Amino acid sequence: MGLVVCLGACATGCGSGAAAEDARGTTDPVGALHRAADVLRDAGSSKAGTSMEMATGGTRVTIRGTGVYDYRRRLGRLTVVLPQDPAGTTEHRPITELLAPGALFMKNRGAGVPADKWVRVETAALSDGNLVTGGATDPYAAAELLRGTRTASYVGRTEVGGTEVRHYRGTADLAAAAEQASAGNKAALQAAAKGFATAEVPFDAYLDDQGRIRKLRQRFSFVNGQQKATVDVTSTTLLYDFGAPVDVRLPSSKDIYAGRIAENQPEN
Repeated sequence: MGLVVCLGACATGCGSGAAAEDARGTTDPVGALHRAADVLRDAGSSKAGTSMEMATGGTRVTIRGTGVYDYRRRLGRLTVVLPQDPAGTTEHRPITELLAPGALFMKNRGAGVPADKWVRVETAALSDGNLVTGGATDPYAAAELLRGTRTASYVGRTEVGGTEVRHYRGTADLAAAAEQASAGNKAALQAAAKGFATAEVPFDAYLDDQGRIRKLRQRFSFVNGQQKATVDVTSTTLLYDFGAPVDVRLPSSKDIYAGRIAENQPEN
């Protein structure tokens, strides 16, 4: 995923500056992670890449997405590509997702929804708070989950996409994150705390020297309602090109599908 592990000690030229940053990174890893969402808000915006891998019954499925996100307005747009079918052909066109406080909008959703219509889903009405339902985790919701970090350790310095970062590994609690989350994410994280098999979320976070998240890998577990089997989901978010322009316009009410959606999806 674009991760290049640094080799041993710093080469000549790294100097004492990197060592000082390492020292600060080891003193309060939990605090650095608690502040990560606020640092993103201060950064304004970025481009984003997402990957969601689901494993159940020995089968692995990966869904990928790319887009942009405005952390101050809490608005984002992702193009999500579903995996190929077993025959190697793609059955679905890419899904366009608009992320907003408390809501997810999807176009090219399928399941009987007209191609020119959007589906609107209240994230708090989903048992996972839309941390996995849309095939991508809202980047700001992923960052706010770190507000619930209970334990964390500093692993060391490495690189993500050519940028030096600090690698942290820890566990966050969804209920604790919900208590500290912004108004737009509070209800969704509360739903996820109740809906997942466990409220504990192991993670690996990679922050640059400004404290901005460059890569975040979170591992969720939920129980498949039909098969009663535990499904493991690994969600990875990559953030880059901070300050990139973001123009997200939410659909008007006339463009939102009001009919019944197949596959037991929530109605609008």
